[in-house]
Amino acid sequence: MPYHRGGDASSQADKLSGIVEESDLYEGFAPHVETSEIKTLDFYNLPKQTGKEPALRSYTEIQQLLQQGKKRDVKNILRENSWPINSPIRSQLWPMLCAQHQTKQQMLDGFYWEMVHQVFGTTELSEKPIMLPAFVDATHCLPYHLTSTGRAVADRIVNVLGYDCPDITYSPVLYPITSILLHFMSEEEAYMCLAGLVGSKEKVFINQTKLQHEVTWKTVMQIAKKHTKSATSYFQRICPGLKLERIFMDWCWWILAGLPFQHLVRIMDCYFHEGIKVLYRVALVILNLFHKECQSNNEWSPDNIKNDIGNALIKFCKKIPVSPAKLLHAAFSIRGLSTQYISRIFIKTEMLLKSRSVLTSGSKQLIKSRSSDNLPTSQSQVNIQMMSHTLTIRELFTLWSWLPVRITMYQPVLLYTTEEHGCSLTTFYVRVEQHEPTLLMIKTCNNEVFGAYCSSRWFERNVKDDKGQRQAYFGTGETFLFSLYPERAKYPWVGIEGDKDLGHSSELFMAADSKMITIGGGEGQAIWMDENIRFGKTDSCKTFNNPPLCPSGDFEIRVLEVYGFVGI
Repeated sequence: MPYHRGGDASSQADKLSGIVEESDLYEGFAPHVETSEIKTLDFYNLPKQTGKEPALRSYTEIQQLLQQGKKRDVKNILRENSWPINSPIRSQLWPMLCAQHQTKQQMLDGFYWEMVHQVFGTTELSEKPIMLPAFVDATHCLPYHLTSTGRAVADRIVNVLGYDCPDITYSPVLYPITSILLHFMSEEEAYMCLAGLVGSKEKVFINQTKLQHEVTWKTVMQIAKKHTKSATSYFQRICPGLKLERIFMDWCWWILAGLPFQHLVRIMDCYFHEGIKVLYRVALVILNLFHKECQSNNEWSPDNIKNDIGNALIKFCKKIPVSPAKLLHAAFSIRGLSTQYISRIFIKTEMLLKSRSVLTSGSKQLIKSRSSDNLPTSQSQVNIQMMSHTLTIRELFTLWSWLPVRITMYQPVLLYTTEEHGCSLTTFYVRVEQHEPTLLMIKTCNNEVFGAYCSSRWFERNVKDDKGQRQAYFGTGETFLFSLYPERAKYPWVGIEGDKDLGHSSELFMAADSKMITIGGGEGQAIWMDENIRFGKTDSCKTFNNPPLCPSGDFEIRVLEVYGFVGI
């Protein structure tokens, strides 16, 4: 329910949340905000009103567009409409934007307060400080303009979320985002928003583990090396002894701890719809702006910043020389920074970190995969033995040792087999396309057995890019090929072996349409099958650097089987 001013319902909500109504409300802000601080902010660079500006869009207009599934139109509106910092629209807009990412069943009324009672034994707000969960970064519990009561409410929300989501082990940005939400809504609504962001499957909003946190800042660094090459080269040149990593480890604090609040609020308008990629874009603009200032402003001369560039960046952000509108315009004008591109860099970085974590310090030999710790249950083994025409138990165990560790915690299930469901690509898509990941197994008429671990849904063949075009290839660097008979071998993505840009031909993971399926590309296709799932061919390809998976290259399919995983 949207946050309302006045009336019995809102008064009751305020009592429940431990918030006392303050007399000095500043239009769109919640009562637990110290509005006098916000009033004194310097809106120095806001564009002058000419009287010809189009009217700002309303909550109702955006709501209708979302209901019609016009997410791209909503994205453009959020980017272009500079609602004032004190606009009441956010009390309804932000909860609606966050709710669209919710993957759990809709929470019942009163769910949050039941959770509060479970955790604290009461819904009364304690006057004593609350111990925060271990995943919170105590040095970055940013309250912004919350009152002391507002800060206590933020502490409580984060505790309840930690109780409800035990998988969160490290999430330093969660507290600041909680604080920002509380500037415009009630405690219960802020919790619902966070639950939507944390539980999102389609987009990333909030990192929840140390691995994700590290992968994220390293992804920003890799993107910056390409898209802000001059700036990153400059910082390395003036600080030859400083590793670039030290600068980028704090990238999110340039935004969350550095930027003025009016900038931050406008960024959040877009972030709650589009996800973390908005922050990536803003970080790149900050780097470029700081680089320009370093070359023209003595305050940021090399001698003044070389000993602590990270702190200098945050100080620069506090008095950033552009308005929120200009900052966002520059961020969304960066070309070649698509969601697919960012996802590829992220997956590649994640896989590199994971592979390095299992190297011994001496011989650098890979330790045996921990996948063997989570073998399929005996019932799953029996089921596969009874149904499969491609896998023996021994081959299943071999395949299991090659899977990503997190996948081995789930049990395999046969989704499609030509023996039972017929030889039709249409039937294949109906039974398989919404599952992620999948194991595709081929047995040829010459008894060769090979296949692929496919990291993305086959439905993605229908997904369109920002220009409305269907993407030819999709998938991520977790995809790999394998051969089980006569040779036993795994062929991972070539990008795992180093962090060099290998080019487009090395990132052709999966492709499909109504006539064929392809896995792997670049000077050949690793696996290609026709629409009747009868004939196929296999070649070497650049994406996996594999040999042909059967000696003849061309093959006739005896059986095709596709496995999914229960519970994902």
